[in-house]
Amino acid sequence: MLMHTIHPHPRDWTSEMTEQKQGMSSNGAMADGSALTKKYSFNPKEGIINPGMVITDDGVETFSPRLCGLRREEKETYGFNLQLEKLNRGHVIRNVESGGIAQRSGLRDGDRLLEVNNVYVDDISHSEVARKMSVSGNQLCLLVLEEKAYKQAVSQGQDLRGVAGDWRAGCTAPRLCHISRDPVSGLGINFTALEGSNSIGEKGRFSVSLVAGGAADKAGVCKGDRLVWMDGAMVTDLTHSALSRMMKKCGDITILVIDSESEKKYMQKKIPILPSMAVPRNLPHRARKLHLASGPDGFGFLLHLEMTASGHTYHILQGVDSGGPAEKAGMKNGELLLEVNGESVENLQHQEVVDRVRTSGKHVSLTTITYKGLVFYSKLGLSPLLFCEDTAEDEKEIRVTVSKEKESPPMEKDGLRNARLCSLQKGLTGFGFDLGCSPGGPGTFIRKVVPGGSAEKAGLAEGDVVIEVNGQNVERKHLEDVRLLMKEEGAFLSLLVVDEMNNRNKRSDSPCRNIPEKEDEELTIL
Repeated sequence: MLMHTIHPHPRDWTSEMTEQKQGMSSNGAMADGSALTKKYSFNPKEGIINPGMVITDDGVETFSPRLCGLRREEKETYGFNLQLEKLNRGHVIRNVESGGIAQRSGLRDGDRLLEVNNVYVDDISHSEVARKMSVSGNQLCLLVLEEKAYKQAVSQGQDLRGVAGDWRAGCTAPRLCHISRDPVSGLGINFTALEGSNSIGEKGRFSVSLVAGGAADKAGVCKGDRLVWMDGAMVTDLTHSALSRMMKKCGDITILVIDSESEKKYMQKKIPILPSMAVPRNLPHRARKLHLASGPDGFGFLLHLEMTASGHTYHILQGVDSGGPAEKAGMKNGELLLEVNGESVENLQHQEVVDRVRTSGKHVSLTTITYKGLVFYSKLGLSPLLFCEDTAEDEKEIRVTVSKEKESPPMEKDGLRNARLCSLQKGLTGFGFDLGCSPGGPGTFIRKVVPGGSAEKAGLAEGDVVIEVNGQNVERKHLEDVRLLMKEEGAFLSLLVVDEMNNRNKRSDSPCRNIPEKEDEELTIL
């Protein structure tokens, strides 16, 4: 029996396999469920009473799924398990916690999951279903079919996708739009409180008006749209004046909107409108899934573990080899690693991540995002994996190019091709780089380059191997000797370097090594 558990922490980016019994719970109370046909009855205390299968007057069997909306607080669980069972087809709801959020929403033991946030999931892998739940955050909209009705529908060859979609016909997806403020015309958007919107039952409903050709118009917002959510906050309890104050304080904004006709249908059917259901428009940052095929020298990048002052650790991709597999796949220096082969690495140790890459063989998929992207989604309260782009869908190779302003002219010295001479002047943050070395042996390389610092401006890149310091060869010198030599040279420094690929054999005969500098930092060549 295979079981997935959805973890409550807001920064968990995917769910993981477990055979332990653990629940799943929600943020307060979204709609407990809704009658989807006139034959349903609904009791707020008991949830939905739905037989799953209805015999119509003409004797035709119709299968009626149930909609269950779940919301949880930060440290709650949803109160159920999603399982894959050998003797039962489908994604099975089990271990529904008595009195928990799942039970209150109408979920029952044995139910089969058809949709997650309006996406049909009966025909996709169990791990992918669990991942969709995990990245949804603290709100879920699940469409399920009662066990007996599901089995009978399968035995009769019913189109379950059609069964799931019939009740949602005509409902278009909401849009998550990022609006970048124009320095002259501003955001180009205004919100009007709908008539009676401050009365009971219609609190915080706003219609959108636009400046034609303005920033909001370009971001995918349409005239007459209904505002659902702004910068991570639902607007249902906001007055128009409160919304106006928010707008004045904002620079750029990210909003969730839906057309008015679809909003009516969602409200009639008690379907929650969630960011996880949305089509992204104009988002400045997206996570990317990269597909790498190993070359003769490995995958061609460095994996570095860093710990921030707050105690959080990040797996950082560095030292991307020019022309190597990682660069061909679209990898960029400084990106954060979120997943290996679709599984989260957030809570893994450095060596565990390295092992996952190594055991992938010749092919591996890595999900990455920039640090700015991670901050962007964190501020919105959304998973950075929610709108992940898969580079395999793009037939064109993505290649990283280096700005000509940062390139040092290639040169050839002592048989070294593409060697670069970089001249640095010490600034307020020093020379703006840090050195790494082979453990217990000679040879040094550029471990880290400070963005905007002297090293970056001079053309140094992470992974570059240091050949000379001010004309003195240091290939056989140890790290401390090289650092001491640099200190002696004062405010100016001249480094002859080659990229890591051209000098890999000078650093190690093994394709992958740990290079710990401190207890909270590790580096591995992959």
